Amino acid sequence: MLSNKTLSRWGFILASILIISLILWNTYIFFIQLKENERKKMEIWAVAQEELAQSLAGEGSSVSETALTIIQSNSTTPMILHTLKEDFYDGRNIDSKILKNETARQKLIKRYISEYKPLEVKYNDQVLSVIYFGNSPLINKLKYYPAALILIIFLFILAVYLFYKTSKSSEQNRLWAGMAKETAHQIGTPLSSLVGWTEILKSENVNPEYIVEMEKDISRLETITDRFSKIGSVHKLEQRDLVEETKATFYYLQKRTSRLINFQLNVPETPIYVEMNPQLFSWTIENLVKNGIDAMKGKGKITIAIEKNSKYAKVHISDTGKGLNKSEFKRIFNPGHTTKKRGWGLGLSLAKRIIEEYHNGKIKVLKSVPGEGTTMEISLKTEN
Repeated sequence: MLSNKTLSRWGFILASILIISLILWNTYIFFIQLKENERKKMEIWAVAQEELAQSLAGEGSSVSETALTIIQSNSTTPMILHTLKEDFYDGRNIDSKILKNETARQKLIKRYISEYKPLEVKYNDQVLSVIYFGNSPLINKLKYYPAALILIIFLFILAVYLFYKTSKSSEQNRLWAGMAKETAHQIGTPLSSLVGWTEILKSENVNPEYIVEMEKDISRLETITDRFSKIGSVHKLEQRDLVEETKATFYYLQKRTSRLINFQLNVPETPIYVEMNPQLFSWTIENLVKNGIDAMKGKGKITIAIEKNSKYAKVHISDTGKGLNKSEFKRIFNPGHTTKKRGWGLGLSLAKRIIEEYHNGKIKVLKSVPGEGTTMEISLKTEN
């Protein structure tokens, strides 16, 4: 069953198509009527020409005022009058240069023939001249009206779509930020209690090693809380050494990961300064490394390398996991997209948001071969 919202949307689309069709059909009818009126007007003009021809031949009375008025009244319809006996061309409402240029004149006559059937001016059943005429400026403008209307409607639909997409994205961003801040708030309450309990345990002669480990976990929870609280906030970037920040995250992950994972670090010895938020950058590296470990099913090799060119510093995170098909290179960054049985599919989406929106950088799948592994690339502008 379709929801009311979906039915309303389809109803709006069908109504729009119907309205557009009616407008185009009425425009077409109007266009045909104008062309018919144009032809009738030129037929009357041809009759007036015949009357003029008879008068010039010395038969009948002089030309009536009506005929002269009709001949002189054509101020809009472009036409060429070809007098056959003298092989002379005269024109109305067209450039005189075209009449003098045979190539241009014949090209125009062919166009007029495609628009209207030429009219003949006869005297005693003999064709004296031929009238070639085309669409008036008004008809020519009207001819392109349906195309202009379709373009306007398309642009309107595009504007509505972009507005809807932007509004939806903004709503999702607010949801992201709200969930992140609420998570940080919820973690903060028990975290404060844990800090208090740690202080109590110190006075109870508990093994100091236990307390040290607890303090490490508390510090870790504080870092996580700080990360979540930064989502949706005005982020502050600092000039930091990318090499040192990457090393710190690398060694932290190396110590807390299974020994079945072989870690390798390839970084320059000289510092590379970039504008970054250390906590959020570290979070991104962690997400990419954990995705790589999941792709390897807990066994394999993780390599983190840093390269630098004239504008960007590039961090490469490689794994030896199952790899990706090329069709998945962009989809993996969509919220909810996941290949794992468990998980929300938010890790890479969050990484993309942190790098591209907060750090004005770029993140992408650099390369991936099914069955061999994947390399992710983070690009950040360097401080020259």
